[in-house]
Amino acid sequence: MNQLILSKPSNNRNSGCVEIMRMAEHELSAFVSAVTELFGSKQAELSAEDWLHELTAIDGLPASTREWELITAKASTQLASRVNASSFSAERQVFRRKGLCVFSSQVP
Repeated sequence: MNQLILSKPSNNRNSGCVEIMRMAEHELSAFVSAVTELFGSKQAELSAEDWLHELTAIDGLPASTREWELITAKASTQLASRVNASSFSAERQVFRRKGLCVFSSQVP
């Protein structure tokens, strides 16, 4: 590709909006892909919803990569809570089947 074309400023008034959309698509896509690979499609779907909820909860649109990553970090916190809660629940069911009683000081 021609480097001059890539670095030429756009005369389009919506170029800022296009850049914001590109950052959002990149961040959400990377997040959903990672969650799908690590935890499966159901958690990825829930995490995408969390991510969009976090985006709508802020005033305005993020203008930097760091701000988009903050949205992802907040959605990741929700994912961790879900995964930990389901993991704890699964462990408790296994112990019940074995006739063991389990108490935990962790609060889900």
